[in-house]
Amino acid sequence: MSDQPDRHVNDFLHYLDKERGYSSHTVKAYKIDLTQFRCFLADYGADPFSSLLDVDRQAIKHFVGYLIEEGLSPRSSARKIASIKSFYRYMLKTDKIDSNPAAGMQAPKRDQPLPKFIQKKVLEKVLIPSATDDWQTGRDRTILELLYSTGIRLSELVALDLDDVELDQLTVRVFGKGGKVRIVPLGQTAAEAIKTYLKERAIHMREKRGKAPLFISKRGHRISPRTVQLRLKLLFESTSVVSGFTPHLMRHTFATHLLDGGADIRAVKELLGHASLSSTQIYTHLKTEKIKEIFNQAHPHA
Repeated sequence: MSDQPDRHVNDFLHYLDKERGYSSHTVKAYKIDLTQFRCFLADYGADPFSSLLDVDRQAIKHFVGYLIEEGLSPRSSARKIASIKSFYRYMLKTDKIDSNPAAGMQAPKRDQPLPKFIQKKVLEKVLIPSATDDWQTGRDRTILELLYSTGIRLSELVALDLDDVELDQLTVRVFGKGGKVRIVPLGQTAAEAIKTYLKERAIHMREKRGKAPLFISKRGHRISPRTVQLRLKLLFESTSVVSGFTPHLMRHTFATHLLDGGADIRAVKELLGHASLSSTQIYTHLKTEKIKEIFNQAHPHA
């Protein structure tokens, strides 16, 4: 294949990075997917395409079949098809092509697993302060309270600065994916935990220049995502039966508990910062499973 497709792919990746604000990890995933697609096209049929812009719908269908034959999971296949569709949408948007060959293309069907969540009684046990807590453990429980109160992502949490939190107003300003800003309500319990933590933070803070991070490491600098992952995992392992804990589990827990409490799904969508309602609807499945369980236990003809 010629060098021309590389230029178009690079333009697309630059657009994702600079204009859409995608993470380097996400941009890299797009690059891997498009590279695999290009390699497939290089061997496609007797007359390989000289440019990605010449690709037709049939070639993309054959690529989907190729992924299935290679034993790729439906989830991974769906991601690769999504990457290709995004690329051609951008090519159409920038007038590089007259029609989108990937429009309406369906990825292999996949069963979407229900997200796990933490039971309230388990979470409450972990959140109870201990007399043996040092300032770092107190910080960890505060982080947990904030994650549970707001449902924000780990990347959003570590990026928080002091002036992003309005304790009097009980709100948090969150910078989400693509640089989108949203204001999230803060629970009173989380606000009180932050107030207590800030007294210790003032003692251990080291950074004096630039933004003032809300959560800091033991060295007094902005806490890293990896540190949060490890510290919260240890906190759960020491006080509960939850294994395989990740900070993202708190996001699932936040959404599930809200919907179980009767919250409107559209409101939960806004709180989570989801771009579309379909991303939030998976949590309604959890509620449906709970209703089925209650029905089976209580209904005489269940």
